[in-house]
Amino acid sequence: MEKTSQFKQLDEQYYMPAFSRDMAIVKGKGSKVWDAEGREYLDCVAGIAVCSTGHCHPAVVKALCDQAHELIHCSNLYYIPHQGDLAKKLVEVTGMHKAFFSNSGAEATDGALKLARVRTGKKKFVAFTHGFHGRTVGSLAVTHKPAIREPFEPLGIPSSFVEYGDLDGLKKAVDNDTAGVIVEPIQGEAGVIIPPDSFLEGIRDVCDTSGALMIVDEVQTGMGRTGKWLAIQHTKVKPDIVTLAKGIASGFPMGALVAREGLEFKKSEHGSTFAGGPLACATALATLKVIEEVLPSVAAKGERFKAGLAKYNPRVRGLMIGLTVGDKCPDIQKKCAEAGLIVNCAADGNLRLVPPLTIADTEIDFAVKVLNGIIG
Repeated sequence: MEKTSQFKQLDEQYYMPAFSRDMAIVKGKGSKVWDAEGREYLDCVAGIAVCSTGHCHPAVVKALCDQAHELIHCSNLYYIPHQGDLAKKLVEVTGMHKAFFSNSGAEATDGALKLARVRTGKKKFVAFTHGFHGRTVGSLAVTHKPAIREPFEPLGIPSSFVEYGDLDGLKKAVDNDTAGVIVEPIQGEAGVIIPPDSFLEGIRDVCDTSGALMIVDEVQTGMGRTGKWLAIQHTKVKPDIVTLAKGIASGFPMGALVAREGLEFKKSEHGSTFAGGPLACATALATLKVIEEVLPSVAAKGERFKAGLAKYNPRVRGLMIGLTVGDKCPDIQKKCAEAGLIVNCAADGNLRLVPPLTIADTEIDFAVKVLNGIIG
């Protein structure tokens, strides 16, 4: 543990203690990672649903390095290599009209809230219990978890929360000053919680009736994670705004919002120094090409997990898997790591698996074997 201790010592001395961690990951390839001591793990967290193409996919690395040799940054004062191509591709795969880039999912949420306010002229938002949309001041206002939100209130954005799945409660919460309703089509940080049938369709109906915009947070569920480009595409619902990040660029910091026709920022209404830069856009374009290749296999891989973990009644949509294991979740997570498998405890005793979309069947079988052996 000597090398890991060096990481820990520097962290404790110089870095604000905002994270709980005990492992130092120093290398990744495909679905595998290695810690500072050289131990190998199958990574079923993938940087929290970020490393969609696996770690250091050759096509992604090449795109990143090739662009780094040409231009690293120039700002949005100028047209940027790959930016228009990426916007076009995102519009095509999401079925939306125009895109705007950010550096993270939280920033994408902030942009969505701003866009909803400026185009509707309304101020308030409705979100859902157990929902997570980010930790910036704007995104935190629509994030439910009191422990991370309340210490920073007031946040300046009037928001109310309705029980996830409760359409009657939503109808009561939305009024004439509601700019938007923001929802995850599957709640990720809550532990892969799939909504009741017709819930998303019901939100669309409420928004259509009230004039509020339907904002769908696909930061964790998007970019092929559930077997389609967007989780909302498992329904016939057409959102007004969609937020994206995580799996969009294989680990390079990148986010985006895409919106329907009639919803866009006008000049000087929004901006960012770094967002949509050459490196991010080149990496994201390469990522989307790989996702396009593997997307047809994602549902079957999810079914393989589901069959292998059937006795735990897993919640599965593509390669987004949740198991309710209760208070023993931290112990299971620790024992899995000792057995060479990285998994994650989400909220309320829910174990979450969000592996790379490129994970092999043999690797799925290994994960299933470890989990069955440990959970019992």
